[in-house]
Amino acid sequence: MTECSQASFEFAAHFCRSVVADFDGGALTSDGGAVLLRQTEHRIHLLPRLAACFTDFRSQERIEHGVEQMLAQRVYGLALGYEDLNDHDQLRRDPLMNLLAGKREPESALASKSTLCRLERTTATATPAERYKKIRYDNEAIDRLLVNLFLESQSDAPEKIIIDLDATDTPLHGRQEGRFFHGYYDHYCYLPLYIFCGDQLLCARLREANQDASAGSLEEIRRIVAQIRERWSKVRIVLRADSGFCREELMRWCEDHQVDYVFGLARNERLRQLSSKAMRKAAAESKRTGKPARVFTGFGYRTRKSWSRRRRVVAKAERIEGKENPRYVVTSLSAAEWKPRELYEQLYCARGEMENRIKEQMSLFAGRMSAETMRANQLRLYLSAMAYVLVEAFRRLALTGTEMARAQVQTIRLRLLKIGARIRFSVRRVLVSMSSGYAWQGLFAHAWAAMRC
Repeated sequence: MTECSQASFEFAAHFCRSVVADFDGGALTSDGGAVLLRQTEHRIHLLPRLAACFTDFRSQERIEHGVEQMLAQRVYGLALGYEDLNDHDQLRRDPLMNLLAGKREPESALASKSTLCRLERTTATATPAERYKKIRYDNEAIDRLLVNLFLESQSDAPEKIIIDLDATDTPLHGRQEGRFFHGYYDHYCYLPLYIFCGDQLLCARLREANQDASAGSLEEIRRIVAQIRERWSKVRIVLRADSGFCREELMRWCEDHQVDYVFGLARNERLRQLSSKAMRKAAAESKRTGKPARVFTGFGYRTRKSWSRRRRVVAKAERIEGKENPRYVVTSLSAAEWKPRELYEQLYCARGEMENRIKEQMSLFAGRMSAETMRANQLRLYLSAMAYVLVEAFRRLALTGTEMARAQVQTIRLRLLKIGARIRFSVRRVLVSMSSGYAWQGLFAHAWAAMRC
């Protein structure tokens, strides 16, 4: 990078005053609001437990940057909008990042991009004999931590929870391990699996794209349900997903383990015939009113080969813009508990909110899959997931009851975290002096008070 030797910079005058800029403002940061995230992290104890999922083979008396400090750099960096390891060559001198990472001395530089890169590139079989890449992560421990964080967020065991599953694409632009072309998305990509309960993330699993959208979902659900029932033995669990997850093995497992489900079901000619009466009613209603119309019905259905039993199907027979628009879902929930219209409109369609949660992962750079190996890219996915867990906890704990209670990650970042501030370290305190012109001071005060409770 070109070094700057200019001491000051003169710009167009403001009436009779000259306008001059320089870089002698002292220890300044553009991320003053991150102290709120730091308070949130102390509340949920995220980073120490995440660091415990790593094995560090380095000689501890000879290292400068601990695992927890490096993870803090990455997680806070992603939450604050710094997507790449390259950013950390500048951030390592940022006074607030020094505070967030837990460095004792304010002049201490943080880990460079090269050190952070070695954190990502350690193999699963690394031993103390490795020369450079000596920090190995345990994916099973991180998976369990995500579920534990969800369980701890509930003060009492709920009667029922709904678990959403979905897959998305992560485009690839290089020759990464596990790179395949996906016909539906029309590019080379990974196909990560996400599992949420409400706004809270339970699983982020990186997968190759040359397989079914539901691949591996049964194994993840087995693990998550077992862990949830260790804590909440009587909780009722409902799985919800689109037709990509409507597979015999997953439905049969749910039925055998007292887990309910509602899955989208791909249309076919037999389903059209079974819902034809409802479709005629919808067409007649649309013709009468001149508006789109929908009629709901339910019936028992079994495929000729793939299903082991007869199951309840709910059909939405809809006439819209002069054409048919049928939709189907299969469910283990009874007609006495959920009537067809309510099951489709209130329960199944609510899964669309999960798509917003996946978009938030992208706002935290979960799509930055430029590392060479699947394992390194899985760690990047985990780090983005932990940044989401941190911001989601802040939203849930500090912003409830405010106009930002349902704000997405990017809005929270811009309004509450990106605050210009001067950082001053003394013997007894760290003083973060934020801009007096900051527009959301009342909201900041509310969030601070909520985090103090």
